[in-house]
This record gives sequence, structure tokens and C-alpha cells, in this order.
Amino acid sequence: MDYGFAPQLYPEDYRYSPMGNADVALPGPDQAALLTIIQQLHSSLDPRTVFACFGKTLGQYLPLAGIQAQFADLSLSWGKRMGVSLRRHLTTEQFPGSVLDYRLTEPLSPTQIRTLQTLETMLIQPLINAISYQKMSEQAMFDSLTGLGNRHFYGQSIKQAVARANRHQDNLALIVLDLDNFKQLNDSYGHQFGDAVLRQFGALIKGAIRNTDQAFRIGGDEFVIIVRGNIESAAILCERVLGKLARGGFFSRNKIHTSLGAAQIQAGDNQDMLYERADRALYQAKAAGRNCYRVVND
Repeated sequence: MDYGFAPQLYPEDYRYSPMGNADVALPGPDQAALLTIIQQLHSSLDPRTVFACFGKTLGQYLPLAGIQAQFADLSLSWGKRMGVSLRRHLTTEQFPGSVLDYRLTEPLSPTQIRTLQTLETMLIQPLINAISYQKMSEQAMFDSLTGLGNRHFYGQSIKQAVARANRHQDNLALIVLDLDNFKQLNDSYGHQFGDAVLRQFGALIKGAIRNTDQAFRIGGDEFVIIVRGNIESAAILCERVLGKLARGGFFSRNKIHTSLGAAQIQAGDNQDMLYERADRALYQAKAAGRNCYRVVND
């Protein structure tokens, strides 16, 4: 795929060393070295790995201390944020307005600038490939409305979590939750309002869980949280969600509530058995009047 790369050189962004410095510059890469570099850059589809490989490669030929880059909403950093600043503006079809900010231990000579241009041109294609792959992967795994994991990602994650818990006898719990009377909200105020509720509820869940937990929207107004802990940890998280909901002005004004059910993994459980018990707890919460949580221990 042609991404239409065209590096733009801005003379005022460069600080040239005296011409005599070119005589002591490190030699640029030969054709064999260039081929090796290309292979290394294309060997990963992780943007940070590709970027680090690029930084290490530049450091072999140039007095480089570090690099910071901005590609659309993705920030990348390698090395130290110190030294002489040299900024490069890149034009790419995929990520217009991209910027590379180099930090150098000394200014570059004209010969070194040509080496930088050669290596920089080689970076763009594998880095854009890696960034594009990451974005496609995220779209395949995350719900576009809430930013939480989607049903497919949940299916993968819960299988792995249950297998790990059974293998190492780790604590694991699952919370199933939904919005009370969500269909009525949609019917009364329209789907745009319903989408706004789901977005804000997704943000609330993100703010409630710990770094070790995972949250997903698996359909409609149904959400699940994989809790790396026992049933007491799950209960604390349920209380946190309910507390945030009660204090949230948007939710309070519109009388939006949630019900939650939690279950802890038992010996021999698979992901379906764990979900069924958490779902049963959810229905117990509904039967108890909604806007509350229940747990099951059997």
C-alpha cells in the first residue's frame, strides 16, 4: 500500500556543525546494513518496538540521545529528553501533520543530516504499518461507543483468566451489570440519548475498576467486569460503581440506576459456569428492587 511519504526539510529547524565536523562523523550504513535495518523494522507490528528499533539504529550512526514522536493520537518516546533539539515534520497520507523531535548530544553536520534523511525514510513504512495494525486490532477488540472491550474480546479474556485461575488457584470473580429500565429510557428519550447514557456509563466503569481488572460491553446495556480478586474484592467494586452512579450529576438528574451481580470462580468452573452464577446474582439484585448488587458464593 502506498502511504505517499514525503519528508519535508525545514532549514530553520536544523543546527549545522562547522563543515570540518563532517570529517569525524560516523560513517553511514552501507547497502547490506540498510537491508538488515529494513528487516528489523518490519519484524514487529508493535509501534513501540519499531520505534525503539529505529532509535537504536540511529544511535549507531548519529549523536542521538532520544526521540519523541506524535502520529495522530499516538505519542511515542525513546531515549532521553535532553540535548540539542531538532524537529522534523513528516507528511503521510495516513497521519498528516506527524512530528519527530530528535534530541542530540551535539548538532548534526550536513553529512549526518543526509544519513538521518535516509534512515528516517526507511522508518515510515514499517512504523505506519504497525500503527495501522494496532488501530485495526483495537477496532476488532473494543466497543466503538464506550471504548470498553467488546463481546469478542471478552470471550478471549475470560477464557484466559479462568484457565490461569484454575492452573494457579488464583482468585477470580466476575461482575455482570446492566442499566435498570434502559429500554424505557431509549423509548422515552430516543437512541441518541441512550447512546449518551451508555458512553457515560462506560466512562464511569473505567473510572471505577483497578488496573488489574477488565471491563467489557457485551451487548446493548449489558456489561461485565473481570475482577482479579475474590468475592470481597468484587463486592467492593460493586459498591464503588453504585457510589459513583449516585454522585454523578448526569445519572442523578435522569434517575439512571444499575443492578449488579457477582460470583467467584469455584474449582472446576469454566467461563460459562462463572457467568451463569454472576448472572443469577444479577437477577437477585433485580428482584430485590434494582439499584443494588448481590453476590453468590455457591
